[in-house]
Amino acid sequence: MRADAQENHDRVLDVAARTFAREGTGASLKAIAREAGVGIGTVYRRFPTREALVEAVYRQDVDRLCAAAAELAEAQPGAAALREWMERFVDFMAAKRGLGETLRAALTSEADRQHTRDQLRAAIAALLAAGVTRGGVRPGIEPGDLLMSLGGITLIAAEEHQRDLASRLLDLLMVGCLRAPEPH
Repeated sequence: MRADAQENHDRVLDVAARTFAREGTGASLKAIAREAGVGIGTVYRRFPTREALVEAVYRQDVDRLCAAAAELAEAQPGAAALREWMERFVDFMAAKRGLGETLRAALTSEADRQHTRDQLRAAIAALLAAGVTRGGVRPGIEPGDLLMSLGGITLIAAEEHQRDLASRLLDLLMVGCLRAPEPH
C-alpha cells in the first residue's frame, strides 16, 4: 500500500473506532469518511461492508492491546505492568460492547475468534513471564485462566454499569497473581 493510502486507511480506522464507541455501529459511514478526510468511495474500496470496517477496527484494537503488553512489560515493574494491562483490557472490552451484533456477524468463524483468544493469551503470557522475572508476580499462573477471569470481570462490571467496580475486582484478582512475600 502506498504511504498516502496507508495514512488514509489508518485515519479511517481511527475515526471509525471513535465514532463506533460513541454512536454504535449504526453510525454514518459518510460521516466517518468526512471526518477522516476521505471520500465515501475510499471507505468502501477498503472496507466493502460495514461489518468489514467493524472487524478491521476490532482487529486493530486487539493488535494495539496486545502490543501494549510488551511495552508495559518493558517500561514498568512486573506486577505494575500486569495491573495496568488488565485495566486496558477492561477499557477495551467496554469499548467493544457497542459493536455487539455487527462484530458477531463480522467474526463468523471459530478460527477468527480463536485467533483473537490466542493473541490475548500470548500477551498475558508475556506479561506473566516478565512479572515473574522482574518480580512481584508468582509463577504458575495460566494465561487462559487469567483471560477468563478478566472476561468475567468485564461482564460483571458492564452489567452493573460501574467502571470502578471493575477496578476493585481487578485489585482482588491481582492479589491472587502476586508472589507471596519472603519470610524473614
